Formats: sequence, structure tokens, C-alpha cells
Amino acid sequence: MTQRALIVGLGIGGMSAAIALQRQGWTPVIVERAPERRKGGYFIGLRDEGKNAASALGVLDVMEKRTPENICFWDVRKDGTRRRIADLTQETNAPIAVLRGDIEEALWSGIEGKVNVRFGTVPVAIVNGARQAQVILRTEGGEDTTETYDLVIGADGVRSTVRRLVFGPDKAFFHSIGTMLCAFPLARPVEGFKAGDGLMVADVKRTLTVFPLEGRPSTALFSYRTRNPEKASRTNPLSTLRQIFADLDVGGIISKALEDLATTDDFLFDSVQMVKMPRWSKGRVLLLGDSAWCLTLYSGMGASAGMLGGQVLGEAFAACPHDVDGALQTFEARMRPFVRKHQRFIALRSQLFVPSNRFSLWGRRVLWQILLRSRKYLFRKNRGTQG
Repeated sequence: MTQRALIVGLGIGGMSAAIALQRQGWTPVIVERAPERRKGGYFIGLRDEGKNAASALGVLDVMEKRTPENICFWDVRKDGTRRRIADLTQETNAPIAVLRGDIEEALWSGIEGKVNVRFGTVPVAIVNGARQAQVILRTEGGEDTTETYDLVIGADGVRSTVRRLVFGPDKAFFHSIGTMLCAFPLARPVEGFKAGDGLMVADVKRTLTVFPLEGRPSTALFSYRTRNPEKASRTNPLSTLRQIFADLDVGGIISKALEDLATTDDFLFDSVQMVKMPRWSKGRVLLLGDSAWCLTLYSGMGASAGMLGGQVLGEAFAACPHDVDGALQTFEARMRPFVRKHQRFIALRSQLFVPSNRFSLWGRRVLWQILLRSRKYLFRKNRGTQG
């Protein structure tokens, strides 16, 4: 008899899990709160782990790539001066620049017409059993249905409904970084910079970073530190950012970016929270992606971890085809070291995006200069070797 999995969330982790499970003979069903598929989204640097997972899922070749040629990154100071710094998209292993929507579009091509997807539908109750889980699903129209699945996967984001219903309240698993972020596409190039330029306008506890994309508007990422991120997440992003960045408007960069925010509804505004849990599964319910670990935008690995989670889940069921408990244990054993590794450095990496004091601001600038010089040296050395 075919095993059925309910996947809550039509995001990167959810679609990755659907592709991987279907390959193992499962019948996945995806439910999504939104009335339709989301598109667009903000900049993501897809590193080797994400590229390899996308390739294993069969979607890398159809994924739109948006890495600009001859990219330059600039550190823009309060006095208007600028210095070239190491390209943030080249920190480690030459990632490709994509939009979140590019990844989701590629994954959608792997499930379209093959997987039952229901929009405007959410779980309102989950009765967890030893072998199956019973789920009450509610549509936008208020209609309830009760369905039984061999596995329920919560891939519904950092504020996961599945996690709350089965594992407990958000506060039990949230670990705040003490920062807020707002990411959105700019409607126009930044005045005074080339189309392929990226830039950072940084001060203590507040930063604007602009990530360039080939053929699409750049992504603006505002980030700032606050003592009460949860309270801040309930404020109006436009008025809040205007107030916090009022005296950092170098050459109109900040104010013009916020004018673009005022004209779009395609933005992310939220507190930055890691999710830490002793276990990602309970009975026949599993959490995956941001619901389970949330590596945050600062890690540069969130989307990669979502795809990798789906891939590893499929491999776990390939190794334990008739043993759900064994497959879930294998999944955790494979994913835990990866997640721990990247969560360990999130607080430090947040200092590169939002320095918490003058010393961190100075150290960040020195680090970018060192990285830039080291890359120039390696480039000249490699050219010499090739010559």
C-alpha cells in the first residue's frame, strides 16, 4: 500500500521533500496557507551545499542564475566616501546569485502536475499516533476535513503551525539574535553606482546592504539591532526604518530605497530567530527547514538547508524503506551536524551585517579589506601560475 505524506508549506523545504519522497514511492500532498504560489522574493547566494542538493533533486539546470559579471562591493561611509570591499557573495565557495522565487520556481517544475497541492488550506489540529497522524485541515472558506497520513511534515516556516500544534509554543524554541531585518527588491539602480555593484551603508546597530542581481532589481536588506525584536516585528516597517536610519542617509541612498519599499508588497520584515529543538520528530510528525532549525538569513545557508533537508529525507527513506522510525532517526543523524555547524556561527556572522558596537564596526571593515587583498593576491598568483 502506498504511503501518504502531508507536507504543510509550499516553500523550498516542502517542495524538496515532496520531490524526494515521491521518488521513494510515497504519495505527497502539499497544503499551503496562501491562496496562490508566491513569486519573486529576495537575494540568495546558493553555495555548494545548495547547488549539490538542487542537482540531486533534479532542478539545478532549470534554475535561473542571476550572478552579475564583474561584480564590485562598496563600503559607503557616513561622510559619503566609499571603499571597495570583498564581495559578500564570494565569502567562501563561489555561490550563485538567485532570487528565492527562482529556487521555488525550479522546485515547482519538479512537482507541477505530479503532486496534489491545495492552496488556502491549513492544519488546525493534529492527533499524533504511533503509526499514523490524523489531521483536521481547514480551507479559507472554513470547511474542515479530517484526513489520515503516514507522515506529516511541517515545512511551514519559522512560525510553524505544525510545530505549535505538536511540539509547543514558539517561545520554547526561539533563540533571538536581537536583530530585525527587512528585505525587498529595489525598483531602480542605486544612484551613482553601476548596475552590478553591491554596497553596504553601515553604522553601529544598523546596516543597509544592497545585493546586485543580473537582469533583475537589486535586493535591499535593512538590518538593525533592538532589545525587543518581537515587539518591533509588529511595527510598520516603513515608518520604523525611516526613524532608525534618519541620520544615515548618505547621498539619499537610504531614503530612495525606502521610497521603493513604500511601493511594494513583496518584502520580508521580521525578527531574526534561530530555532533550536532537541528532536525534530515526534511520532509521525517531522519538522523540516526553518520550522526545525532556521539558520537565519545571516547564515547564507537557509535555502540550501531547506533543499538539503528534503534530499536527506529521501535518502533516509531509501535506506529504511519500510521503517519510518528508522528513517526519521537517520534523517536527524545526517542533518544535525550540518545544522549545528552553521548555527554555531550565526551570532558572529550577524556582527558582519549589523555591528553591535564601534569595535565591531571597525573590525568588520578591517576584515573586508583583508579578504579583498587576499583575493587579489590569490588572483595574481593563479594568473602567474597559468602563465
